[in-house]
Amino acid sequence: MSELHDLNGATIAFDLDGTLVDTAPDLVGALNTILAQETLPPLPFGEVRLMVGRGARALLERGFAAAGAPLGADRAPSLIERFIAVYLDRIADESAPFPGVIDALTDLKAAGAKLVVCTNKLTHLSVALLDGVGLTPFFDAVVGADLAPAAKPDGRHVAAAIAAVGGDPARAVMVGDSVNDAAGARNAGVPSVLVSFGYTEDPVETLGADLVIHSFLDVPQACMALLASCPAPNTGL
Repeated sequence: MSELHDLNGATIAFDLDGTLVDTAPDLVGALNTILAQETLPPLPFGEVRLMVGRGARALLERGFAAAGAPLGADRAPSLIERFIAVYLDRIADESAPFPGVIDALTDLKAAGAKLVVCTNKLTHLSVALLDGVGLTPFFDAVVGADLAPAAKPDGRHVAAAIAAVGGDPARAVMVGDSVNDAAGARNAGVPSVLVSFGYTEDPVETLGADLVIHSFLDVPQACMALLASCPAPNTGL
């Protein structure tokens, strides 16, 4: 990986859902299980896919509204707890890394980069998912929203993930799929790469990333380009 020499010692932080792993099938399945328990009709996958990525509460609220039964605040806590239990039980039944993820992570590790997961998903769910899809060995740390001072788009989440692997924000990149990832990186003074195949309802090109890519195989070169042109935070491209 001599062509990726600029990544030696760099930190690459990754979002999880919609970036590393296509988790929508199991999240939608868990949602439809809860809807069925509440005698509500299931929702079609295509309708729910873009509801994913904002956390369990948002998914349940939007799912129940789409099923014609808006979720009251008094019921949300117990339903969220039940949803998490159902989801954990099937967390990697249908979820899988996106094409190119394993090859790209392998190249990044071989180039000497430190890899960390920076996700708004709870850490124990994130670890269970990574274990289930075989990605755990690639990462030096996993920092869910519960291990950060605040969740993305707060820059302290990205900063906490970088710090968790002993990284330097001046030599770090955030890779994600949503406005929370781009804004979280920007708020931490770190450049960002967004993938175009994730879970965003807005055009990915409008979300404020430094680069947008369409294949995960492009992640190493995108990170190297950003680190070469952004040697320190907030210097721009």
